[in-house]
Amino acid sequence: MRAVLNYCTGGTERQVKAGAVVVTEGGTTGHLYVLIQGKLEVLKGEMVVATVTEPGAVLGEMSVLLGQPHTATVRACSDSIIYEFEDAASFLEQEPGVAVLIAKMLAQRLNVANTYLADLKRQYAGHGTHLAMVGEVLQSMINLPPVEVSPGSDLQSDPRM
Repeated sequence: MRAVLNYCTGGTERQVKAGAVVVTEGGTTGHLYVLIQGKLEVLKGEMVVATVTEPGAVLGEMSVLLGQPHTATVRACSDSIIYEFEDAASFLEQEPGVAVLIAKMLAQRLNVANTYLADLKRQYAGHGTHLAMVGEVLQSMINLPPVEVSPGSDLQSDPRM
């Protein structure tokens, strides 16, 4: 995603102190963020689900593209520098190259998720547990209508439901 750094004009460079929240889960900003330097963590609820250190990593794209609230909180683990696009939708329309890079990144994430779910399906086929429903999840991802999705588990309910 370093190629995104070539498009970092027209926005605002921000210094973010360690511990500062960049994006709040459930909030709506319409902003897109690009990591220039530092370390950020992505949280769902209180659980850290990813650490972002790659310069050019894009954050907030799902909210912008879906026109929905942010699906996770992003917090700085260390002093960091980010680039912020306040009107991200307009930016993406004006810079289709960035939109293509983001589409590739999202396709990679989807491929990883599909591969993982397919492996789970293979491992738990015929077990009759709640993990046996992975096949249904994979099928629904293929035929997913453009509506809000609220994934959760039996271990912890989705707080938005």
